[in-house]
Amino acid sequence: MKKAQKYSIIIKEAESLIDKNVDDIANMANLSRLLYDHFSHHWIGFYRVIDDKLQLGPFNGPIACTSIALGKGVCGKSWLHKKTYIVDDVHQFEGHIACSPQSNSEIVIPCIRGNQVFAVLDIDSTHYKMFDSEDQSYLEQIVSLL
Repeated sequence: MKKAQKYSIIIKEAESLIDKNVDDIANMANLSRLLYDHFSHHWIGFYRVIDDKLQLGPFNGPIACTSIALGKGVCGKSWLHKKTYIVDDVHQFEGHIACSPQSNSEIVIPCIRGNQVFAVLDIDSTHYKMFDSEDQSYLEQIVSLL
């Protein structure tokens, strides 16, 4: 199945899963698992903005870093600049935070509500150059459902 087809299915499933009447944690837990079930990425999860730091939220994959400062690493830069980052080789990204030595590429999408970032979706792959503008477009649509 092509990537676009997978994302189309994921978006339909996400639209039925997202419940605006519950805490973000529940929706993030379901979204991270939904994405994990459809893609074989190393780590998929959320970091939430709490007390001026990104703090680990719902995720699927190996143990992760628990706290990230504004502007630090790929997640912190995505939060700071309110933009998606696609990193083909995390080992070449200045200031990369290596939570897992198996991660080689990464995409981070800011979750924005009321012009404020309230979380970031972080996806790591063991493969280099795993993510592209197609992933960015679909993942930005998915996080906009939160």
